[in-house]
Amino acid sequence: MNLKSVLLGATASVFLLAGLNVQARAEFPEKPVEMTVLFGGTAQTIGQLLADLMSKNLANPVVAVSRTGGGGAVGYSHVQSTAADGYNVVWNSNSVSTSHYRGNMKFNYEAFTPIARVSVETPALAVSADSGWKSLEDMAKAVKAGDSKLKVGISGNGSFTHLTSAALFDKMGIADKVVYVPYGKGKAPVELLAKRVDAAVQWPGQFIPHQQAGKLSILCVTGKDRIPQLKDTPSCAEAGATDLNITMWRGLAAPAGTPADVVAKLQDAAKAAIASDEFQSAADKIGFEASFLPADEFGSLIASDDAAISDLMGKLGLKK
Repeated sequence: MNLKSVLLGATASVFLLAGLNVQARAEFPEKPVEMTVLFGGTAQTIGQLLADLMSKNLANPVVAVSRTGGGGAVGYSHVQSTAADGYNVVWNSNSVSTSHYRGNMKFNYEAFTPIARVSVETPALAVSADSGWKSLEDMAKAVKAGDSKLKVGISGNGSFTHLTSAALFDKMGIADKVVYVPYGKGKAPVELLAKRVDAAVQWPGQFIPHQQAGKLSILCVTGKDRIPQLKDTPSCAEAGATDLNITMWRGLAAPAGTPADVVAKLQDAAKAAIASDEFQSAADKIGFEASFLPADEFGSLIASDDAAISDLMGKLGLKK
């Protein structure tokens, strides 16, 4: 065997191995993908549906696993510590910033590679129907005139609902007359109906059935616009909280350094899931907006949102 034959054989082997490697990567995922879900309630419902629908467009299933606690920090910390291979993703949200600036985790959004934005949710402010408050102004006037503080239920100290509530009541001039009551694993409607809190900011889907039953009143929504599920309910900005505009995005992210081709596969599976009739129907029923953004645009949104949240939390004294 001459040297030329050896070199040609070695070259052919390199190309063969490279081809096999490309083929193996093209088969991602070769095992189930684990999606960490950070919260219960509608976040868990939507996340489970997304996982099921994405599974239809991948070679292996996406399995939703609940890892709650710390305003999302427990779940983020788990995913951040895993290999950057696409087999562990997080059903993330603006909470990646609130948890960081609250001091619940040392790393920030840069510890993750964005995959896709999936949805947008607009929080709503609700009170007991027998409170006598028919509007945001009614509530603010009563609180200002009274001696006791307004008990407001939040999902956790430093959580997104805490930030949203603080911003809302600051706009209404009653921030100094509010006390926040974390209800942990409880649900906002339950706390309101049991009279353990006077008001709560949470996702509309939790409140709408109780409003329809005449037990709760939704006073406003925190985005700049009204939402389709509550066409007769004003935005909080309309109702007196001038310029308030706070919404929550939800999406998918993987550990930083996840290969671009793996991200693309997951992004495409998420896009197909969002476009499905089943997901669109769920958006109408639950009360959220199905709103896909690809990885690059989603990354830009996360960065700009992080800066805004940092600024707002600093102004409200919620930043550690």
